[in-house]
Amino acid sequence: MNLTVEHITQKIIARSKESREAYLAKIDAAKSATVHRSQLSCGNLAHGFAACSPDDKSSLKNMVKSNIGIITSYNDMLSAHQPYEHYPERLKNALHAVGAIGQVAGGVPAMCDGVTQGQDGMELSLLSRDLIAMSAAIGLSHNMFDGALFLGVCDKIVPGLFIAAMAFGHLPAVFVPAGPMRTGASNKEKVRVRQLYAEGKVGREALLESEANSYHSAGTCTFYGTANSNQMVMEVMGLHLPGSSFVYPDVTLRDELTDAAARQVTRMTESSGNYLPVGRLVDEKVVVNGIVALLATGGSTNHTMHLVAMAKSAGIQITWDDFSELSDVVPLLTRIYPNGPGDINYFQAAGGVSLLVRELLKGGLLHEDVHTVAGFGLHRYTQEPFLDGDKLAYRDGPHCSLDSEVIATLDAPFAKHGGTKVLAGNLGRAVMKTSAVPEDRQIIKAPAVVFESQYDIDAAFNDGKLDRDCIVVVRFQGPKAIGMPELHKLMPPLGVLMDRGYKVALVTDGRLSGASGKVPAAIHVTPEAYVGGLLAKVQDGDMIQIDGTTGKLELLVDEAELAQRKAAVPDLSTSHVGMGRELFSAMRDKISGAEDGACCF
Repeated sequence: MNLTVEHITQKIIARSKESREAYLAKIDAAKSATVHRSQLSCGNLAHGFAACSPDDKSSLKNMVKSNIGIITSYNDMLSAHQPYEHYPERLKNALHAVGAIGQVAGGVPAMCDGVTQGQDGMELSLLSRDLIAMSAAIGLSHNMFDGALFLGVCDKIVPGLFIAAMAFGHLPAVFVPAGPMRTGASNKEKVRVRQLYAEGKVGREALLESEANSYHSAGTCTFYGTANSNQMVMEVMGLHLPGSSFVYPDVTLRDELTDAAARQVTRMTESSGNYLPVGRLVDEKVVVNGIVALLATGGSTNHTMHLVAMAKSAGIQITWDDFSELSDVVPLLTRIYPNGPGDINYFQAAGGVSLLVRELLKGGLLHEDVHTVAGFGLHRYTQEPFLDGDKLAYRDGPHCSLDSEVIATLDAPFAKHGGTKVLAGNLGRAVMKTSAVPEDRQIIKAPAVVFESQYDIDAAFNDGKLDRDCIVVVRFQGPKAIGMPELHKLMPPLGVLMDRGYKVALVTDGRLSGASGKVPAAIHVTPEAYVGGLLAKVQDGDMIQIDGTTGKLELLVDEAELAQRKAAVPDLSTSHVGMGRELFSAMRDKISGAEDGACCF
């Protein structure tokens, strides 16, 4: 093992000792000597199987066969989740074939940041993660189940499902992906048209046509944002079947992998003789593997919050400093749009997860000695699935990249530093996705232009007020303020300013996820402005310095002057009402800061 990776892992183990022991004691107490439904009264059980087929009723009565709960995030508005429509039937058939039963235990909401960005609904996005966890918990709380299959792909959905899985950590679990859509219009062309629209050079019709050609069919959006980062991290953490993350939704191999996931969860139940509850599968080494996968691929900055909350749900305590220290030794091995020209399908074709895992294991950057849903040892994830006739089989994955512009080697990485940098200074702590930003643009010192709403920036841009070197500050966007929306609406105009030759950056206590692109951005600033962060005292013209190479984030104003300034106090009431936002006030009041996972639990 790489000595730094091992050292950080041991620090996490020591830091988490008490909380992890308490968590394991909790899930051990929930184990059952027989199928879990045997604990139900006759009336309870009768309600639980009332709508089942006669054969399933008979099986559920006999207290021998395992019953697997299916938690689905299906809806047909999200392209990534639309393929799940027929998964329950397929999974039930696969379970029947191996002598088990399956029931849909519940559905969870799944919203799309791509639909809501720049809209009021985006202010519910981050909050939805914990709501998803609670919704899944309600489904599993009936205690009818001996294992679980979790169907989810996109932004907050997978982290929410993971947190629920840890709450029911005494059950074995497999996460079942649905795959990416095929590549549409090139990412370069998409960005070009967006910037032309921002400049008023093309109309809405041309913009819509470009967007529709990019997001055009069922499956995950193909850029490397939070959705595909979810899949990457979950597979390297051993919670997907090997090689299942990036197979298209509409091919036979995808169907066979889905069937295999159903079969595999039955092999880990208490009655199987190979009991492996998901709460024990996920340990400190597995969590470190997830962080390493994120850093090595320049994945979504959302995971600097999600992984903290996910680990916490298993009694494991990680910090942004862990990310930062791992970044120092984990090189950037992939360039997937927006970090490069190729999308996730190019990554899959160039060697995919199996090659990435092989390379990271070779460098001692991943823990090999971990449990996975495919068995013990992460070496299993250097294998790739294929169809042998009409049957699923595995073979050795590629040993070298088929496209060195997409997947690099440890000997010649795209960057020696991981794709995520933690910044710190008198403005607080923040995260910067450096993998898409050229190194000469990661350092900027410029006057602030302060906004308290993302919606005010278009007018300033159109009026020419941003045509200069500047650092755009968008504050009061944090978790407690308005739920920490993503601010992708800002990227086209800021990108235009950069193309015009200006030095531009963004500082915000809001989010940008995995699609922040070429604009240097210090995001997730904590403490947020709404709870007393220094961001609330920044004024137009104040000099700010951002250094993505050293991790510096400084407001260059004399401390005595700052002490005399009053913090801005905006009226946020309009962001707390409408589009359902009034229903989430208790969650906003409870939610922790970004560095603590932006978590309500």
